Amino acid sequence: MSLKIIGAGFGRTATASLKIALETVLGGPCYHMSEVLGKPGQVDLWLEAAAGRPDWDAIFDGYAATVDFPASNYWRELAEAYPDAKVLLSLRDPERWFTSTQETIFSPTLQKFQAGTKWGRMIKATIDDHLGGKMNDRDSLIAAFNAHNDAVRAAFGDDRLLVFEAKDGWDPLCRFLGVEVPEDPFPHVNSKEEFDAVFGMLESPMGAKVMNGEGMEMPGSMHDEIF
Repeated sequence: MSLKIIGAGFGRTATASLKIALETVLGGPCYHMSEVLGKPGQVDLWLEAAAGRPDWDAIFDGYAATVDFPASNYWRELAEAYPDAKVLLSLRDPERWFTSTQETIFSPTLQKFQAGTKWGRMIKATIDDHLGGKMNDRDSLIAAFNAHNDAVRAAFGDDRLLVFEAKDGWDPLCRFLGVEVPEDPFPHVNSKEEFDAVFGMLESPMGAKVMNGEGMEMPGSMHDEIF
C-alpha cells in the first residue's frame, strides 16, 4: 500500500479526528504520532529521517495516509516520494492552536517526560528544530505555524491540495477524495482532557519504554488505546 494522502498540518489541528475520518473513507490505516508512540522501531526510523537518511517505505508500510507530527514537517520530501498522493493541510485559528499546544504536546509536563530520552531527541530533531526551537514562546511559535501553512499553500495547486478545518466536516474532504460522504458524523476526538491519557501512560511503568522507542505492549491500534 502506498500513501494516498500526505497530511501537512501541524499537530493540534484536529489531526486525531482526521486520522479517524481518513481511515473511514479510505478503508486503510492512517499514520499519526500515536503510531510513533506505539510501534517499536519508529523512533529510530525518524531519527534516521532527521539525519537525512529517511526510509519512507519502512515508516509508512501498510498505511494509506499520514497526518500529524512528525510527518507533517516532511511534506516536501513526502510529496516528492509519493507523487500521486494528495496533500491535506489542516488548519486552526493560530491563537487557539498555540494555547492547545501549551496544554498538550508542547507542555512543560510533556517536556519533563521527554528530557534526556531517545524520544526527546527525536522530538527535537523532527519537530522542535523545524519550528525554531522556542516551543513555549507565543510569537515565535505562531510565526512558525503561519510560515509553514503559507509554504504549503504556495507549493501546490487546488488539484493536489485541500486546505481544511475540522468544522468543514465531511463534504469538502469527500469531494477532494472522490468518495461518498459517510452517514456517521465527522469525528471529533483528542480534546485536552482526552490527551491527559497520554500523561497517565507516561507516568506508568510503560512510560520509560515508550520514551526509549520500545513502543507499547498493547494489541490493536495505538491510537485507539491512547485516545
